Amino acid sequence: MRIEEQKKTQLSTRTYNLVIGGTLLWGFIVNALMCTFLSEFFLAMNPVAVIIGYFVMAVIGIIINKSSNNAITTFIGYNFIVLPVGMLLSIALVAYEPGLILNVCIITAIVTAVMMFLSMLKPEVFLSMGKMLFISLLTVIIIEVLSMLFGIYMPTIWDSIVALIFCGYIGFDWAVAQNQDKTVNNAVKICADLYLDIINLFIRILEIMGKKD
Repeated sequence: MRIEEQKKTQLSTRTYNLVIGGTLLWGFIVNALMCTFLSEFFLAMNPVAVIIGYFVMAVIGIIINKSSNNAITTFIGYNFIVLPVGMLLSIALVAYEPGLILNVCIITAIVTAVMMFLSMLKPEVFLSMGKMLFISLLTVIIIEVLSMLFGIYMPTIWDSIVALIFCGYIGFDWAVAQNQDKTVNNAVKICADLYLDIINLFIRILEIMGKKD
């Protein structure tokens, strides 16, 4: 009986991927609107309050998104991730020219599409990279925390290395998405991972191109 119920909730591959694409697009549109209309509001906030608010909302969002078996609740969790990221972007992007930001958005979209395409061609390659990517990201986090604490300058090549890691994560998470039950809830769940992959890739490319200007 349970197997029959699962089959009824299964989406076609096309519909499943459209749900993923639509959910990701929703997050990026929300971020764009926040950056356009709320930058001054967030800039006026206490920096400590911004940081605390970011971590609290992000943690709540991740917990809800990953633990829920209901698509609506999972989507609420996804938005709890999107909103604090949008708050930080609203503050950070003020330092960059709109033309540069647009160019980086286009480059990020192209790189994301290429990584997803490669992941569809060779999913087994990307799925085998999971442990390596996790260790690499953990190492990056530790090094960047230490660099902030001790005021160590990180050269442009560092941003390039981190960007490559997130390229790998996009391919990995897309492969994971295609190898699980194709339900609305799973589609929204994987969007949290893909969204963070793409946002981090965007930030790194922005850092690289911003340093060149």
